[in-house]
Amino acid sequence: MKWLTRTAALIGLLAGLAALPGQSLAQDKVSVGVFPVSSSLPYFVALDLGFFKEQNIEPEMTKLMGGPSNVAAMLTNQIEVSVVLVMLEGLNANVKKPGVAMYIGLNSQTKVWKMEQFVVRNGFPAKSIADLKGAKLMSAPGPANLNTAKAILAKNGLKEGDYTIDQLDMGQHVNAMTAGTFDGGYTLEPNASMMIKAGVARSLEAGVISKYILGSETADAYAAGCAMTSDFIQKRPEVARRFAAAWAKAIAFINANPDEARKHLAKNTFTPDNVVDMVSMLGYVMAGDMSRKQLADFQAFADFGTSIGVVPEKVDVTKFLQKF
Repeated sequence: MKWLTRTAALIGLLAGLAALPGQSLAQDKVSVGVFPVSSSLPYFVALDLGFFKEQNIEPEMTKLMGGPSNVAAMLTNQIEVSVVLVMLEGLNANVKKPGVAMYIGLNSQTKVWKMEQFVVRNGFPAKSIADLKGAKLMSAPGPANLNTAKAILAKNGLKEGDYTIDQLDMGQHVNAMTAGTFDGGYTLEPNASMMIKAGVARSLEAGVISKYILGSETADAYAAGCAMTSDFIQKRPEVARRFAAAWAKAIAFINANPDEARKHLAKNTFTPDNVVDMVSMLGYVMAGDMSRKQLADFQAFADFGTSIGVVPEKVDVTKFLQKF
């Protein structure tokens, strides 16, 4: 009966080893480029609440400021996922290298779901975008943001030469407005809320892409989203699927608990603690859950990108949506 004793001892030893810390399977690492603005909220919710960990994923984050740096990192396979990637610059990259940016989730911006907006410093006599004639303006960085800002100004009767506009790193927007370096500009959240809270600027108008570019205040302006490289999807499909599952759970949490979710902006983005409650949520949706109307709005914005030369040729946006 000695063999029974030895077998029981072996089973006990294996059970003990399994219970020891650090013996679980190593998590799958995923390289992620993060633009730390409020639209990156699903990433931080998934990270802070353990949704990635539930999927046995360990994101390796690199902060990348703006669309161009995220695109460059995707084109050279330095990152596998971009959070978040400016839509028009992602589509531009897809024309150069088809499938380099496959969107798994999109962020809608409207006058209710505020992200992009025109602001003006306190003391500058402007009540509308049309009143920015003669103003010195700043813009969120990247050709998509800059050319969209110019197009919105044109829709309000201002042609180039009626104003000056310069790209400025998002981290400098609040300080620039505080110092009075610019009269106003095209900025993103949470910067607009930070300026308003600090008493240095006011919002002229939000939801400007929906209204002036897509022609309806209720249109979904899908100006950014979460994208994966095709190389990542093809070489590690199961890991990509699990990353998308964590993203979907984060979106569901945000939609169900917006007040609790927005707290994750603090310490993860530029958002100070005293501004968190002011920042608007966005219309987050997974690529596989988009309605026909939402897809039509997405296509309309892509066509606008072609009309201003940011996207060099007309594209079918459905080819760059990755559904899981």
